[in-house]
Order: sequence, then structure tokens, then C-alpha cells
Amino acid sequence: MTTKDEKYILAIDLGTSGSKTALVSVYGEVVDFEYQKLSLHLFPNGGAEQDPHDWWDAIMTTSKRLLSKGTVNPDDIVAIAASTQWAGTVPVDQEGNPLMNAVIWMDMRGAKYVAEMAGGPIKIEGYDLWKLMRWIRMTGGAPGLSGKDPVGHILLIRNEYPDIYNKTYKFLEPKDYINFCFTGKFAASYDSITLHWVTDNRNITNIAYSDKLLKMYSLEREKLPELKRSIDVLGSVKKEVAEELGLRRDVQVVMGSPDIQAAALGSGAVRDYEGHLYIGTSSWIVAHVPFKKTDVLHGIASIPCSIPDKYLIVNEQETAGGTLTYLKENILYHEDELLKEESVPDVYKIFDKIAESVPAGSNKVIFTPWLNGERTPVEDNSVRACLYNLSLDNTREDIIRAFLEGVAYNQRWSLKYVEKFMGRQMDPIHMVGGGASSAIWCQIHADVLNRTIRQVKDPIQTNARGAAFIASAGLGYLTFDDIPKYIQFSNTYTPNSENRGIYDELFEEFLNIYKQNKAIFKRLNSAN
Repeated sequence: MTTKDEKYILAIDLGTSGSKTALVSVYGEVVDFEYQKLSLHLFPNGGAEQDPHDWWDAIMTTSKRLLSKGTVNPDDIVAIAASTQWAGTVPVDQEGNPLMNAVIWMDMRGAKYVAEMAGGPIKIEGYDLWKLMRWIRMTGGAPGLSGKDPVGHILLIRNEYPDIYNKTYKFLEPKDYINFCFTGKFAASYDSITLHWVTDNRNITNIAYSDKLLKMYSLEREKLPELKRSIDVLGSVKKEVAEELGLRRDVQVVMGSPDIQAAALGSGAVRDYEGHLYIGTSSWIVAHVPFKKTDVLHGIASIPCSIPDKYLIVNEQETAGGTLTYLKENILYHEDELLKEESVPDVYKIFDKIAESVPAGSNKVIFTPWLNGERTPVEDNSVRACLYNLSLDNTREDIIRAFLEGVAYNQRWSLKYVEKFMGRQMDPIHMVGGGASSAIWCQIHADVLNRTIRQVKDPIQTNARGAAFIASAGLGYLTFDDIPKYIQFSNTYTPNSENRGIYDELFEEFLNIYKQNKAIFKRLNSAN
């Protein structure tokens, strides 16, 4: 039971596969949560969409289920804060009604329009030299040529859905759409707007839209929301929402942050150069740093984050935990006549048990986790996942462990450039997200990366915890420097020296697989 002095945050964690609502104390203790699965709509031409109404329905449904339990007195809830999937686009009218499905971070349909906009007579890596220099100087990065950034989504809508573009009052990120639903107010945070690549981030204390950058792709400033800090209060929850949830009318909605930035706080790695590894549908290795810098060749940049006056190194692996979902739902337990839904066991625990029985290196089977192309350390839309070196001697057990190891190889590839970017080694690394619930996956990452892995307690609650920390800091319950003392760890995994040789060998071959096959992937998937 809670005490009368305790205060809580209703923390929203809106992912791609589902939405979670958690009750989190102002000091980061997750006391309860509810979850609802979400639908994802994929199209043959690289499209990926979700219905924003489904997001809001899931948030309200899980919130009501959670609050009805009576775990916390609703009068002790002081704020709402959201952490959501990033790099999505919701075009809305003046009343905030979505004009179409949200185009989410996986969508590649805008790639050709980004290439046209970013190109020019003198190109570097597909970018006009002058445009690239301006983007990097002002923002720290540049629009991804994959079309997966919101700039690609907006260009897609303008070119292929002109009626919707013309009717759009504001283009909103997923988090900022959810905040509108709670408050009726349009706003974006400095960190959520970053991947539009239209803000001047050179002065981290005074981020603003740039007329020059907006002009580069002819985007009207009035179609974008006003900007605030992540810790700023957007407003009180709307009367009708408060009444439906049974909350006080003075509950404050704090701006919050996208998933990557919120996870950085929820992991406890908040000091400069401390890093965390997140394994969810996608994955990333990030760290807070006190400087603005860009690595153009490997898609790494330091950009605005949740903590005022700091930057965050960001690099993202396109598909990580999503590879196991694919293995489960598309191969082993596909919903066809061979297997009915009700007979599917808790597959992920079985994956762990099986992987533990297979020697390091999966008997030299290598899996590449590029199911939807890759973002970093190479931006390549056409590259695809494969299993290599299968023989009659290999078993399903080898393949399952190879899936886990393939994700870790890709992380090692990224870590190399992240550490070069920082100018120092990242050790230990806090591991969070659903993938961090797996002891064997934590150990595989420790062995493959050759770094100590600290498994954060309740790793699937990291984003919700991070959102709550943002609200707590915004309302004055704690400072960001206080966060590490509220983080607990379930275990620490140190590299097994006996596995060093096999993982070094297979990692080199993993890199060779990309180098020697990228031209084939380009020919096969150029239409995508």
C-alpha cells in the first residue's frame, strides 16, 4: 500500500508493438502497469503506418484498467508524462483530428523525395555538399536518405497525398499528438522535433526553427508546433479526460520525450559519457555528452535530449528484438493451419533456454538482423536479413542462438564508432528494454562487445521510468543528477574470455558479409 505522502506520475510508454501505462513514483519506482497490443500496417512499397486512434484508445484503456485497481489513490497522481516511439508523423486538422494514419519510423516511401530534396550537382554520400554542410552545422545531422525521418514522411504526404497536406494544420510527432489528446494544446519538445532537421541546435539553451532550413524543403513554419523543453509543463489535463480517468483537474501534463531520450534517463546512465544499450523492437547505444558533433559516414550525431543544456549521442539499429518476433510469428509459430494461436507457448523464455544449450558462435551459423534495412553504422535501405553457413549438421537450436548473436554483432559494429565519436571506451554499459530481461542475451552482449553489461532492474519499464523522471524534474521533486541513486541492477555480466576468439572471428565475417553482399541487396531491393 502507498502512504499519504507519496506522489505519482501516470507514465505513458507508447511503442510500436504496444502501449503501456504505468504508475511510477516521483523517484522512479514502477508500482504497477497495464499493456495493450497495437496493430501495425505494412505495405509492399516500404510503407509502415499505425492508426493514432488506436494509440489513444490503448492509452485510455490501459490507464482506466490501471487506475481501477486502486493501487494508488488518484489524488496522489500529480502529473502525466509520455515517452513514445520517435520519428513518426501525424497530420492533424485545427481540432487535432488525424487526417490519415500515422506514418511511422519504419516507413521508407519518402526516400526518393528526400533524395531529390537533398541532392545537388556536387554530392557526398548522396547529399549536395552545400546543403549537407548547412544541416550539419546547424542541426548536428541531416535527413536520412532512407526516408524514415519525419522530413521523408512530410515530403511523401505533400507529393502523394496533396489534399491531406493542404488540410494539415500541424504535423505532430507521436508524443506530441498524445500530449495534444491530453491537453488540447499543440507543442513539440526540442528533442522530439530534432529528426525534422529544421531546428538550429548550435546553442543548446536556445533551440529554434530555422527559416533557412525550412526553406530547403519548402515547409511552412505554421504547419509545425511551438517548441518547449522536455521538462516544461504543457498544461493541465483536459476536463473530459480527467473525468473519464478519475483524475484531479490540476494534474499537469509534462512535455516528455521520445523513447531514446527517455530510456537514457530510465537506464540511470545520465552522467556524461555513461552509456546504455536498449533492446526493444529496434535498439540503440547512446550516451549523454557535453558537446555537439557529427559523424556523417556512420550516422552518429549528438543532438538535443531530455536534460536541458546537454546533448545525447544517438545511433539506432533498425531491427533487434523485432527479429525474435519475426522468428516467432513468421517462421516458428506463424498463424496458419499447422499451428493454432492457442497452442503458442511463452516462446521467448524457450528461446533463452535453447540458446543457453548452444555453444558460443552457434556452430558458426551467422544471422544478419537487417529485416528492414539498416540505419547505423551504415544507412542502407536495401540490405536484408540472412542466415549464413547453414549445413546439414546445424539445428534449429543453432539458428535461435544465431539470431541473438546477430543482433549483438550489429551492436558491436555500432559501438566501435560510438566510442570513437566519444573519444573513450564505454564500460560498463547499462542494458535495458525487453531484450535485457534475457540473461543469456545480456551475457552474449558482454561477450561479443567485450564490455561489462549491467542489467537494470525491471528493464522493460525503462521508458516509463524515464518519462516519470522527466516529470519529476520538471515539477521539482528531483534533479537529473539524483537519478543514479534511484536505479537498481539485477545482475552484472562480465565478458567470458573463453569466447573471445570465436566472437572476434565471426564478427569479422559478419562485416565481410555486408561488404561482399551489399551490391546484391541493392540489385534485389532497389525498387523498395
